Amino acid sequence: MKNRILLIFYSVFSTSFCLAQIQEATALTGEALYQILDSKSVKAKKDSLTAVAHIQFKENPQNLDNIIWYGRRLAYQTQYADAIEVYTKGIKRFPKSPELYRHRGHRYISIRKLDKAIADFEVAAKLAEGRKIEIEPDGIPNKLNQPLSSLQFNIYYHWALAYYLKGDFAKATTIFEDCINYSINPDLLVATVDWLYMCYQRTGQKDKAKAILQLVPDNTTVIENDAYLKRIMLYKGKTQAQELIDLTNPSPASELNIITQGYGVGNWYLYNGQEDKAKEIFKKIVATSYWPAFGYIAAEAELSR
Repeated sequence: MKNRILLIFYSVFSTSFCLAQIQEATALTGEALYQILDSKSVKAKKDSLTAVAHIQFKENPQNLDNIIWYGRRLAYQTQYADAIEVYTKGIKRFPKSPELYRHRGHRYISIRKLDKAIADFEVAAKLAEGRKIEIEPDGIPNKLNQPLSSLQFNIYYHWALAYYLKGDFAKATTIFEDCINYSINPDLLVATVDWLYMCYQRTGQKDKAKAILQLVPDNTTVIENDAYLKRIMLYKGKTQAQELIDLTNPSPASELNIITQGYGVGNWYLYNGQEDKAKEIFKKIVATSYWPAFGYIAAEAELSR
């Protein structure tokens, strides 16, 4: 695997070195982003699953699923450079596999290499053209252990997202509109509608923004994308922004809420003329620790602009 930057601390009371954190990416605002340190129990579980994936990969490196899952397990531990290397080597073996381009593109987004991500998703879309919708298994199952997204959805969703993060809202709009065709259940639909609504707002298409919300009835229920559904209710005027996010609560639970809800609410403030409020939320987001989240990257993008 490629070497990554290490933060090394030397204790004056010891002759030993302690490897503390590994830099995995550089934020769009210029700061170093380090490998996330999980709790002992979470780390142990992830280590175990990654070890199994690595063994299977070593036993049969010519198997496409083994390549995909080894890369995915590495990525779940924020070892993005290693995951990208696995996918890159896999592409040499399977140059016509849209799955590998889709997963590598996703992880290029994670490390803020947006142009490389866009290039990968463009290839993935061409390779997947004409194939039936293929449900992707979950690496982190939802509460019902029911996979929801497909190869095609993930290609178009992340492709559009990469353009959005670059600030090319017009191009993102076009691809999110295509993504609607692959949003085949309420969870996928609310995610796509949320981003498409924001695209329409950012491109001044307010009538389209209002109209797209009608794809999500007020009585919609979801399995895992509750945060997107709540924001859509905000856009519809069914709830208030302060009900979705509390910037005054310093608890870990509140920090998680800022990550999951923050960007959508901040963006809502932004195009409703409250730029100072939006900026406050964006800064709160990037002060949290979970930098791989799309809302975190989007907040970075806003602050960098």
